Amino acid sequence: MPAESYDMVVVGGGTAGAFAAATAASEGLDVVIVERKSEEDKGDIACGDAIKGKSTFPDVIDLDYLKDEAFTNQNIRRAVFENPQGDDLEVEFGAPGAVLDRKRYGEIILEEAERVGADIHFETVVQDVVQDDSGYVTGVRAKRNGTVVEYDADVVIDGAGSLSILQDKTDFTGTRFDTNVSYQQFCSAYREVMEVPEPVDYHDAIVFGPTEELGYVWYFPRSPTEINVGLGFQMNKPPMKLVDDLKKHVAARPEFDEAKVTSKLGAALPTRRPYDSAVANGFIAAGDSAGHVNPTTGGGIPGAAKSAHWAAKYAVEAISEGDVSEANMWEYNRDVMTDFGKRFAAVDLYNIWGGAHDVEELTRIVASVPGQQLADALSSGTSSMSLGLKIETLVKTFGHWGKLYELYKVSKLADEITDVYNAYPSRPGAFESWQASRDDVMDRLYELSGAEPKY
Repeated sequence: MPAESYDMVVVGGGTAGAFAAATAASEGLDVVIVERKSEEDKGDIACGDAIKGKSTFPDVIDLDYLKDEAFTNQNIRRAVFENPQGDDLEVEFGAPGAVLDRKRYGEIILEEAERVGADIHFETVVQDVVQDDSGYVTGVRAKRNGTVVEYDADVVIDGAGSLSILQDKTDFTGTRFDTNVSYQQFCSAYREVMEVPEPVDYHDAIVFGPTEELGYVWYFPRSPTEINVGLGFQMNKPPMKLVDDLKKHVAARPEFDEAKVTSKLGAALPTRRPYDSAVANGFIAAGDSAGHVNPTTGGGIPGAAKSAHWAAKYAVEAISEGDVSEANMWEYNRDVMTDFGKRFAAVDLYNIWGGAHDVEELTRIVASVPGQQLADALSSGTSSMSLGLKIETLVKTFGHWGKLYELYKVSKLADEITDVYNAYPSRPGAFESWQASRDDVMDRLYELSGAEPKY
């Protein structure tokens, strides 16, 4: 069959795909995005829609245009955890965050990728990868309008999302690409966008509450009267009836009495640490395809944008040098791990510990721990308290001291694993010894928590 030739093929038109393609096209590469959705449906992805702001994104597209068109609420100043076991937990933000219109956001980032030179092929469903005799990925095979199309490329960027088909089809023998991936490391989520008749009193906040299983329900205001409402559960737990459970949560809130649903979508997302390595010969994974998602909050837009930008940068350099081997693109892994990767790996320890405990007890503990310290731990894996605050916390948490002592030990393991990730190797040859150091920390976490091994 005739093949279409490019310097780079990017699979998936989400955040990772758009930013990878925009980065490579800005550097002068011949790039194509292959996207299974139609052009009309581009950008329509299940998402909570909350982000920190435009500083989240690499400066390879017109970020002011993106902000003006897609950021519908730019005044998010606090997070509220609604606790049925006690007082609500409220944390003020240092700088305002935002909630966006995910479809419009998705449309714009693809428009911008195309504006800087990338081709986009919609309604193109990738079905296989192409590898040469030495194991290098040299392209993908897809179907468009009923016709099989083959794309040749020096590098394939996997932005296809959670449980990517590309990774099922690729033979990673002889590489360090992380294949220790299972559905139990993922979360199933569902969200609806609702129009309410009156402005909500939390229009400046992102609001969370617990679910029966380890997970949370969210209420994120795109505007005072347009609310993104959703929930999710860990796939290693008994399944929730997501649509029915969301209806129950919404029915208990008077602001939704006469709400009109304008959009419904579900998705799977990784709630695991980043892939140990997301690089193979001729192949790089970014965003959800590489586990670049906060494993506690499920926030994936920042990690996808940053990692895809870095992936494309290393791919561009490797292509220019005529060497797209795993070793020559390895520094991409180190950039990820020593940046947000170490934070997500540390946060994952709390996720694993929490999954081994009763949700009701966890919510009681949450009610008694100072909000900012808890928020710091769940966002970065670390936190600190003054002596006075420690004494106050001991008084408030009487009856939970055993679990809090465990949590203290988890915080020390989080510090250790952060150090391990800061020492991520700059070359593949040191990879196995790095994994052994990391796995030693994980073994101690499993022993402490009684949790089943996640990896």
